[in-house]
Amino acid sequence: MNWEALWNQGWNQGYWIDLAILLAVALASYCLLRAILGIISRRLDTLASHQSGTKIYFLLAKILRNTSRLLLMAFSLLIGLKMVEMPDRWESAMSHGWFIALAFQIALWLDTGVRLWMESLTRDGKARNPVTTIIIGISVRILVWTIMLLSILANLGVDITAMIASLGVGGIAIALALQTLLSDVFASLAIGLDKPFEIGDFVVFGEVAGTIEHIGLKTTRIRSLGGEQVVCANADLLSKILHNYKRMNTRRIVFQFGLTYNTSADKVREVTLLVQRIIEDAEGARFDRAHFAAFADSQLTLEVVYIVLTSDYNKYMDIQQEINLGLLQGVKDLDVQFAFPTRSIEFIGGSPPEFSMKGMPQPGTAANRDASSSGTAHVAR
Repeated sequence: MNWEALWNQGWNQGYWIDLAILLAVALASYCLLRAILGIISRRLDTLASHQSGTKIYFLLAKILRNTSRLLLMAFSLLIGLKMVEMPDRWESAMSHGWFIALAFQIALWLDTGVRLWMESLTRDGKARNPVTTIIIGISVRILVWTIMLLSILANLGVDITAMIASLGVGGIAIALALQTLLSDVFASLAIGLDKPFEIGDFVVFGEVAGTIEHIGLKTTRIRSLGGEQVVCANADLLSKILHNYKRMNTRRIVFQFGLTYNTSADKVREVTLLVQRIIEDAEGARFDRAHFAAFADSQLTLEVVYIVLTSDYNKYMDIQQEINLGLLQGVKDLDVQFAFPTRSIEFIGGSPPEFSMKGMPQPGTAANRDASSSGTAHVAR
């Protein structure tokens, strides 16, 4: 083989000149693209530092810094190939190469943006459902790469219509097979987006009362007041009425107590004023009303309403205890008695049966004979 002839033929055809031009342009393009990306990144950092609270510039700067060097080299090589003469079939391949490199780079930028967004959500200290963040992040990333792959296949001339139809049918089959699991997963996503409760909230639903410990992909775990952990499916949790006491700012308290029927109207009015004074003197409480509400079977019923200016249950119980103690002493000072259940039994046309109770006259005594002659006995219980 005549290597010298081949060398001369190659040199005469300009192959080496084209190769040198290709490498020079590719190298210059790579350095230029790197420099442009660096300048833009630094400019975005400067804008972000001058405008406090703006995260979008930091995010864009980080995305640009995560530009793939391999794809940047591919872009540079494609620019160099444009400077030399190529056969028609190579020109067609180059057009596909431009699209593939650009699609990959855009997908990488979007993927980096989603990951940085997820990291920012877990880094700002706010209470969130981490499962929701993960589900949204993974879903968006899968969507990005799926669109990128389908667009590349379509650019290469592949018919993606049947592929999309197959993916749709397969997705429906999987959804039917995993219906229960998917309902809990979407319920977890709804909890994260709507935020009816978050980790650390005290909730009551049905017969369960406790603090939210963990919101998972399928279940939510609650630490009950008894100490045990209650595990509830997310879908079941959203289907019930739930009381979130963590978000309660104040408590409206209604309670009742009774006075005996021999209490005069003036004394009842004094008791209502006494209740008002006690509540107004209690720290952390606001008086609403106190009324003589009803005539009950064995008492005059008084109804009291006041507002506790905090959601702390222990603070509420402290205030209620001070009110009860104040009422206990105040009613005694007013020479009024609290009512207790009583029953009156009247015997007509006969003698009452003999009975013996502690502190009551015994059969045969004068007091018992007097009660027999009257035909009426009063029993208190």
